[in-house]
Amino acid sequence: MNGLSKGIRKVEIALKWDPSPAGQPPTDLDIVAATYPTADPQGVPAHVVHFDSRSPDGTIHLNRDSKDGKGFGWDEVMTVELDRLDARYARVVIGVVIQQRPDRRTFVSVLNPAVRIREGYTDLAVDDFGGVLGATAATVAEFVRTPSDGWSFRPGVQGFDDDPATFTSVMGRLRR
Repeated sequence: MNGLSKGIRKVEIALKWDPSPAGQPPTDLDIVAATYPTADPQGVPAHVVHFDSRSPDGTIHLNRDSKDGKGFGWDEVMTVELDRLDARYARVVIGVVIQQRPDRRTFVSVLNPAVRIREGYTDLAVDDFGGVLGATAATVAEFVRTPSDGWSFRPGVQGFDDDPATFTSVMGRLRR
């Protein structure tokens, strides 16, 4: 980036999937965001934002939540205002987790899942989870702050085989 660039400022993460077939339990996917402090950017998240929470400073919030994929277009949408995030945070990791009630589910059993990460009208990444079909959760993006260039985006989908609570504690470990 050049000296005039402020890096990535505000991103939208959108998630969609088709509803379960008639007679089947609903499929519930959730977007999760975790912030990591400068002092320990690979360690324990400072805070985790998901369907029942928001960041303490209001810079990360879920705009839309679906429990069954029956929305029109993008079922879940999260906004991350990186440009407003306190300087003590060096990293934000975005994940998607499949709720495991009543049965264990992986991405192979989710009908037409997709995730889109964009800044303004520019798509930074789009994925269908085809590379992590056996996973119950996945990280889908990482944003890293550098003092000279601001926030940068590191794309890539990495699968995990963890329940939702465990996933939020390990999603920030070093990416492959």
